[in-house]
Amino acid sequence: MKYIAPSITATAFNCPHCGVLTTQFWHLTYANDAKKGQTPFVIKPDDQTDFEFEKMEEDKRARFEKLVETLKKGRPFLWNSGNTSYSDIRIYNVNFSRCYECSDLAVWVFDRLIYPISGEAPSPNPDLPDEIKADYLEASSILHLSPRGAAALIRLCIQKLCIHLNQPGKNINNDIKALVAAGLDDRVQRALDAVRVIGNNAVHPGKIDIGDDLGMAQSLFRLLNVVAEKMISEPKHVDEVYALLPPTALAQIAERDKK
Repeated sequence: MKYIAPSITATAFNCPHCGVLTTQFWHLTYANDAKKGQTPFVIKPDDQTDFEFEKMEEDKRARFEKLVETLKKGRPFLWNSGNTSYSDIRIYNVNFSRCYECSDLAVWVFDRLIYPISGEAPSPNPDLPDEIKADYLEASSILHLSPRGAAALIRLCIQKLCIHLNQPGKNINNDIKALVAAGLDDRVQRALDAVRVIGNNAVHPGKIDIGDDLGMAQSLFRLLNVVAEKMISEPKHVDEVYALLPPTALAQIAERDKK
């Protein structure tokens, strides 16, 4: 599947919310002056609110209730108050992108994606164990701030993935060697070794200096997903389909294999 990382200069990329590669609409930021002593209007999910709804007109009440419920989610969103005028105070270096597919907003400061915290890496393979998925998302959240740190975390994901594949997990190089001996696909072996070597150099300086190389760090996320697809997802899909075969067919296959 083609993946285009979110970018302040693009009008189409994989949404950091839903993951779909689609058009993104950009919104500039303007500001209205708050009244003296006024603070931002924030409503938390467990706040008890009383805005005297019963005194409002029915359609206005329904609209305001919807606004309150949306505010409680704590997420950026667009809202038309019915007043089309706005202040001409333009806020630069703060922008919003809105996904055509899911309509969720992403928040950008200068050229960095700061919300959602899932970051600019592709979504993790859904079949990855939860513990590895958590490390993957943490790596994604710091990708732009520290490609080096993200690479080190992805290396940790590979180490945990080897354990998931019934290897000791103490030495990744030995684990990969054992997997190769067990018939590991050459392409998967190269992906594992690439993540291992680059991740090692992120922690221990060597011939590869990942430094601020965002592109190299991003490639590690894709490689990890490739490994997960080949080693976890594909066998899972095959087993699911195989389990649908009727008992008579399974018996015939077993008998054939005995011969």
